[in-house]
Amino acid sequence: MTSAIIVAAGSSRRMGFNKLLAPLDGVPVLRRTLGQFQDCPDVGEIIVVGGDEVREAVAGWRAELPKLVQVISGGAERHLSVWAGLQTCAADSDVVAVHDGARPLIHTTQIRRCIEAARRLQAVACARPMTETIKRVDGEGRITESLDRTGVWVMETPQVFKRDLLIRAYEAVIRDHALVTDEVSAVQHLGEAVSVVENTSPNPKITFPADLTLTEKFLA
Repeated sequence: MTSAIIVAAGSSRRMGFNKLLAPLDGVPVLRRTLGQFQDCPDVGEIIVVGGDEVREAVAGWRAELPKLVQVISGGAERHLSVWAGLQTCAADSDVVAVHDGARPLIHTTQIRRCIEAARRLQAVACARPMTETIKRVDGEGRITESLDRTGVWVMETPQVFKRDLLIRAYEAVIRDHALVTDEVSAVQHLGEAVSVVENTSPNPKITFPADLTLTEKFLA
């Protein structure tokens, strides 16, 4: 069985308001995200890790989301939130998909592709190849050099793993006080390989107010 952990514990400091509950074409961002995992036939259960405001909102959606089995408090850092989610996965869960609640445009087809790949390869990340020109900039905002984008990919979510591998990875991260920004970094901390599953559809993470406008355009 596949468990989906939806990380929704961020502070939204850069947004100025709770981005996860902001309306996106009339539907809250997080509700759209949860709907895609609810509709994915490969997902057996959904666990939401969030703050007080998010947990209260999600409680009101439970009747619409029968796969939603847990709504729990998040940690001070992302990896602690994911670790908390891992502790609540069903005993028969063998694959775990971790997804940012602020990526509401993920599609059930891509979720399935990532889960199927993880069953073969044990560790994968939804991602897209970098197509933009990349420059390095100094502290004063001046461009100092161009960077080669060959082989450069932008990490997205879901990031999907065999459950036992992800548990071992986070045990090592917590034991070693390692700083990781996503599950790929945690698994690489063990020295394990992670493969990419290319996503050809828009899957932006809503971070700034302008991202809501852009995402609504993608929906239209």
